[in-house]
Amino acid sequence: MEHVPPPAEELARLDRELAELDARRAQLLTRRAWLLAALRPTVPTAAPGWNPSGWGAPPGTPAQPWGQVPKRPSAPRGAQNVLLTLGGLLLTVAAIAFTLVSWGSMGIGGRSAVLAAVTLGALAAPAVLLRRGLAATAEALAALALVLTLLDVYAVHAVAAPGTDGLGFTALASAVLAALWTAYGLALGKLRLPLPAAVVLAQWPLLFWAWAVGAPAPVVGWALLATAVLDGAIALWGKGAGVRVTACVGGAVMGFSALMVGLALSLTAPGPLGAVAPGVLLLTASAAAVAGAWRAPKGFARTGGAVAGLAAVAAVGGVPAAALPAGWRVLAYLLCGLALTAVVRSRLPGHAARGVLAASGAVVAGALVWALPPLAAVLLGPVTVLSDVWAGTPDGFRSALGSTLPWSELAAAPVVLALVAGLLGAAYRWWPSVVRLAAPLAGPTTADAGPQAAPAAGAPGTDAPGAAGGAAPWPGWSGWSGRPGAGAGGRGRPSAATLRGVVGAGAVALGWGALLLAGALLDVPHALALAGETALVGVLLALAVRGGGAERGATAMPVTALVASVAGAVSAGLLSLASEGASYAVFGALAALFAGAALRAGAGVPRAVFAVAAVVWGTVITGLAGRSLGLAPHEAAPLMLLVPALTVLLGARLRRNPVALPVELTGALGALVAVGLAVSDAPFLALVLALCGVLAAGTAVRPERRPVAGYLAAALFVLATWVRLAASEVSFPEAYTLPVTVPALLVGAARRRRDPEASSWTAYGPGLAATLLPSLAVAWTDPDWLRPLLLGTAALVITLLGARHRLQALLLLGGTVLALVGLHELAPYVVQVAGALPRWLPPALAGLLLLVVGATYEQRLRDARRLKDALVRMR
Repeated sequence: MEHVPPPAEELARLDRELAELDARRAQLLTRRAWLLAALRPTVPTAAPGWNPSGWGAPPGTPAQPWGQVPKRPSAPRGAQNVLLTLGGLLLTVAAIAFTLVSWGSMGIGGRSAVLAAVTLGALAAPAVLLRRGLAATAEALAALALVLTLLDVYAVHAVAAPGTDGLGFTALASAVLAALWTAYGLALGKLRLPLPAAVVLAQWPLLFWAWAVGAPAPVVGWALLATAVLDGAIALWGKGAGVRVTACVGGAVMGFSALMVGLALSLTAPGPLGAVAPGVLLLTASAAAVAGAWRAPKGFARTGGAVAGLAAVAAVGGVPAAALPAGWRVLAYLLCGLALTAVVRSRLPGHAARGVLAASGAVVAGALVWALPPLAAVLLGPVTVLSDVWAGTPDGFRSALGSTLPWSELAAAPVVLALVAGLLGAAYRWWPSVVRLAAPLAGPTTADAGPQAAPAAGAPGTDAPGAAGGAAPWPGWSGWSGRPGAGAGGRGRPSAATLRGVVGAGAVALGWGALLLAGALLDVPHALALAGETALVGVLLALAVRGGGAERGATAMPVTALVASVAGAVSAGLLSLASEGASYAVFGALAALFAGAALRAGAGVPRAVFAVAAVVWGTVITGLAGRSLGLAPHEAAPLMLLVPALTVLLGARLRRNPVALPVELTGALGALVAVGLAVSDAPFLALVLALCGVLAAGTAVRPERRPVAGYLAAALFVLATWVRLAASEVSFPEAYTLPVTVPALLVGAARRRRDPEASSWTAYGPGLAATLLPSLAVAWTDPDWLRPLLLGTAALVITLLGARHRLQALLLLGGTVLALVGLHELAPYVVQVAGALPRWLPPALAGLLLLVVGATYEQRLRDARRLKDALVRMR
């Protein structure tokens, strides 16, 4: 039966269809106008609003017929270059073939005459061609001349000097060719190939000479460094972009090779004296990099400064490192890296000095990364205690970690962390002085013009109050003096308060790690380690609480202290599980510390974190109490509900405080843990579920928690009833559920009579579910026919009542139970019929069903929407 829509709905549908027709008509008219214009002799531009170039070209594109792409004439210059390149390649191949194949069929005079004539001709032709303006042809012949000179060298070695050493001859030949091509390129300045080719040839003379004479590794390093210095000079003063780029690439390769040679020699030196020679090489490389950075552009200057800093650290630090044990060498390099910060008071250009500072930061970061593995072992090692809780107090800190690290070789790790932490702490303490020292490197400022150029405090156009010595070191920055209230930086840069907070956060994290590592390396007694870690947690909590009121942007340090306190508490708690007394002492202290921090902290996320952690530690204490009493896991489950009960009372006390919800949710997670412990024993599970229902009902007393806690309490009580019935092996659950259902339905009817707007789920849902769902569970395992029949009849009656009185709970509960009972009764017959049907029939029927649904999709969608609206309108 076709649905006839109401007049208003039909009118709206007609209006939409007419609007679509109007839009389509306008589109066709525009296309027609363009086609008429395209048929005229002159092609105009497209009509306004129409894109003639084919759906997506930019507006204003000249009109083009669909599918036609305008042809662009090929560039004569490009075709000429292709022809010249092919010609040059063919001539080069011919020359190589002549030299390698036909060389032996000619006499010595003929050989010399042919090669000399061809080479001289190839070298002289570009000069004539350049005077006639044929630059491309001249470049092609110059390339041919370059190949011919290489063939001349090969021919001379093969015929005139076959007995000479190949490496030495190559070194001499490459030097001669580099000089000849340099002179040739300077003479014919319009050619772009000869000078870059000369730079490439200049890379090999010193290296091949060192190999030819069998020089030791230091000499090879000096040869590489000398070549890199030559490349740097060419890059700075060379003629043309091609020459400079080629020199930069060659200098980078040769310089890196020289640094690697020097570093390898320094690291493998047998003693301080042996490290001096590679140190001199590295220092010379550093000086060369600084000299290049002094005149190089911005990006190259920073790179040169970074290379110079790293080379200086390797050179100076390698000498004392060679005299130190393996575990202490990193400290020598770290001290040298920290010494690089003195560049802030040098006269080095700004970009080069920033590169040196970047090198210092890289050295410090490398030292910290070296110290991370033992710190991770200290923090994560106590996890191994979980496999054998309360097995006994270990002898020392290390034995409780279960780590196999070579602790004797990591003796410098806490010193490294403590040294960097101390420097960061000093920078945090004397931040204004650090800012004044770093101001020359912060960027172009008005301070460069002298103190008189500094704007006055509060002057228009300034971002920060005036300070002695000039304006803010970086344009757009404010608050560089580090005073409270400094604003955020401009241009996307962080404010001074943020930078200071990051420095303080680094000091806190590294200092904490240094103390933990020191305890592990000293192998302090287990009790002292527990006391020390717990005390550190208290200090970190104090820092986190004090930082809660920090100025805007300076939140890095309290956040770091908060994270470190939680991590340290977890590590200390796991470490305490080795003995019973230590477990109670540590977790009790942690609960007290975090609870005190929650009371002292201001409103916000940190306070909630403190409170949640205190609840977690309290929950762990209740679990430990169950183990001390010798209770099985399911027997200890009710004891685990003590902390959730306290969170319910605390939530009632806090009311709408932002901390209340996180605390109550954490307590709910503790209750969930209790339920998981009781799963193995059904009677205890029923008891725990009932107790959880009591807690949820107590929470539902509060109006702001009632919408969620009320339904949760009802569900828990019903679930506890079902579990209790199943545990008692009750085969007739209706005898227990009907006495609950009948009064619940009467109470619900009275509620609906007094408040007609009350939801049917609130009035009748718990009462009906108390009987229908347990009966349904039993009916699915009952082989008899009477229970499914009675349950199905009751579900049918409930469904009809729900449809008659428009009650959503009755309709959905009754319909669901009726459908499941019917499915249970029909399942054997469906299986039997499915086994008798051909294999192809079920897929065919499924496909036919999908086709029918797809063909009537719109109608089915409207039916589903009407059904949803009808259900929503029900109470």
